[in-house]
Formats: sequence, structure tokens, C-alpha cells
Amino acid sequence: MVLNLLKSSFQKVKKALSHTKGFLGDRLSALFSKGIDQKNLDNLLEEMEEILFEADLGTALSLELVEKVRKVAKKSSSINAEAVLTMLKEEAKKILEAPPRKQERPAAEKGCQIVLIVGVNGSGKTTTIAKLARKYKDEGKKVMLAACDTFRAAATEQLTHWADKVGIDLVKGKIGADPASVAFDAATSAKAKGADVLLVDTAGRLQTKEDLMDELKKIEKTLQKVIPSAPHETWLILDANIGQNALDQVRVFDEYTPLTSLIITKLDGSAKGGILLAIYKERQIPIKYIGIGEKDGDLIPFDVNQYVEALF
Repeated sequence: MVLNLLKSSFQKVKKALSHTKGFLGDRLSALFSKGIDQKNLDNLLEEMEEILFEADLGTALSLELVEKVRKVAKKSSSINAEAVLTMLKEEAKKILEAPPRKQERPAAEKGCQIVLIVGVNGSGKTTTIAKLARKYKDEGKKVMLAACDTFRAAATEQLTHWADKVGIDLVKGKIGADPASVAFDAATSAKAKGADVLLVDTAGRLQTKEDLMDELKKIEKTLQKVIPSAPHETWLILDANIGQNALDQVRVFDEYTPLTSLIITKLDGSAKGGILLAIYKERQIPIKYIGIGEKDGDLIPFDVNQYVEALF
């Protein structure tokens, strides 16, 4: 049964990454299909760099991988497309299997785990929160939601819809209310009701870094008035379709509210799945889940081997 679940999960990831695979794996295979010799090596590697860059591996990582292939190619005249792809898979796995950076967050106390969910508007944040809520509920946990994006009526309405659909408690305030006050009420209620998990939705605005910092810091300090070790996790929701802008978002959010995990959404519609490699290479923030569709079962735990095999 476990093996069947793994196979099913891999097929989902493979299908989701078919855009990137068609772009990345197929193009690289075609590029090196006629073999490599010293006369055409520089031209091939230049094209390879362009392919990797366009798949959103970023300039630095693309150059690093190209140089690794160059070194091997100069030592062996028999290197072919299969050898190049195998090498790239191995390098990708090395990057993603490197130890994550150390987290400074205190361990969750016995009781409610508070997870701060951040991300810009349009990243799939609300839908992902709903999927997480259902996942935790299906595991037998008591889950609550906090609608702290009080600046958009649509955000609260969406979360209310999902809370009713999943069958869990939601704490919300009036439109324009202080997000920190909603967070305080939600944490107080979660503690009183014995909730296992409180998912805190936050505003998805990035007009200025200062506003973002002030708002998130205020929410964090307010949560700590109820549960001193909160928030126990901060997860950033990222849209895979935005490519290198995703890395910029990671840098901004991580600067002001240190991230503990990432959730990458919309991989099923992206030809830029390589951005996961670029992000982990630079920040070493664990990738917790990937979103590969709209259904509840389409939010799946990130698996390095599945991802790399599907990517290439």
C-alpha cells in the first residue's frame, strides 16, 4: 500500500512538472543527442546555460552546473545526453539534500502549535491554508483558522467559506480591523478550546518592506502574549509561475520574519520548476509541501527524489 501511494505521488509530481520537464529535460537531451567533442563543447555549454537559466535555476546555479559538465566533458570524449542528465540529477539532489539551516525558534509547548502563513496576494495562500486545515483535520487534529488579512473583504470571505466547508472554527474581525487583535483573539480561543493547530492567515501586501515588517512583528508579539513561544512556524506560500521573483519574495519575508518552511504552489502550470533549486541553494529553507492542483490531495509533501526525477 505504501509503495502504491509513493508511485501515485510520483506520477502526480511528474505530471505537474511536465511543462518544466518538456522544457528542461527534453531540450537538454536534444542538445546533447549528437554527443560532445572539444570542437563544439563551448557552443553546447553556452546553449545549456541558456536552457537552465530559462528554467529559472538562476544565473549563479546555471553557471555552476555548466562548469561541472565542462570539467567532466574535457576529461571524457564519450559523454552523452544521458550522462549529462544523470550528472545534473546528482547535483540537484546534493543541493536539496544539504542540511537545512538551523532554526532559532523555540520548540512548541505542549498544546497548540501556531503557524504563521505569509505570502503575497495571488500566491494561492487562502486555498493552501484550506488544504492544510483539511489535512490536519483528517489526521485527527483539532484545527482553527485566524483570518488576519483584514484589509481584503474577499480574503475573509474565502477563508469563511473554506472553514465552513472543512468544518472547523474560524476567528475573524471586521474589515479594516487590527490584524494583531484578530490574532490575539484567535490564539486565546485556540488555547481555551484545546486546539492542536492554529493557522494564522496574514495580509498579502508588499507595498513597502517597512509596512510588512511592522505588521508581521506586531502579530508575532501579540501571539506571544497568549503563548510565549509563538509562532512556532512561519511558512511562506510561493507561486511557482513567478520564477525569479519567488526568490526575491523569499529574501524579503525571510529578512523580517525568519521563515521555517516554504510551500510552492501552482507547479502544475509552471515551466519554471527549477526555481526550487535556486531558492534552496541560496537560503536552505526546507520545502514542506508542493501544490500541483486544486484538489485537496494535490498538496503533497515535498520529496527530493520525486522532484528531481520529474524535473529532468
